[in-house]
Amino acid sequence: MVKRTSFEHDDCPIARSLDAIGDWWSMLIIREALFGISRFSEFQKRLGLAKNILTVRLRALVDQGILKTAPASDGSAYQEYLLTLKGRGVFPILVALRQWSEEFDEHPEEIATILVDKEKGKPVRKLELYSQDGRLLSAGDTALKPRAVVKQGGRLTA
Repeated sequence: MVKRTSFEHDDCPIARSLDAIGDWWSMLIIREALFGISRFSEFQKRLGLAKNILTVRLRALVDQGILKTAPASDGSAYQEYLLTLKGRGVFPILVALRQWSEEFDEHPEEIATILVDKEKGKPVRKLELYSQDGRLLSAGDTALKPRAVVKQGGRLTA
């Protein structure tokens, strides 16, 4: 297998994120964990993923702090894979990917489910990006700006 380039220390937060969760199996494992799946055998059954690949992906997600292992809640000898706060933070990313697919897929009628608010049973609204003063933003309304860096001596520099 070809070793992929690591973006762990890249200065781009998108590249860093992709280093942690950028392959499709990892995203699908996180999706299943958000649905409450926690056991190796359940992930394997739901995803149809080879056991060796699942083992590697689960270990990487644990190493990244996205999942944690815990003794099985039923007291058996098995362990469970549970989402951490960092792992639950992937939820809006998955929603954004889902909504992008629903909007741009060539065959949206083949998508089997819709995402709904559990309490009301209504479809969730499309994710949107707003400025701090409440304006709806598009890509053209945003820019990248250097982050202020604290240097020794306490002075801020850009």
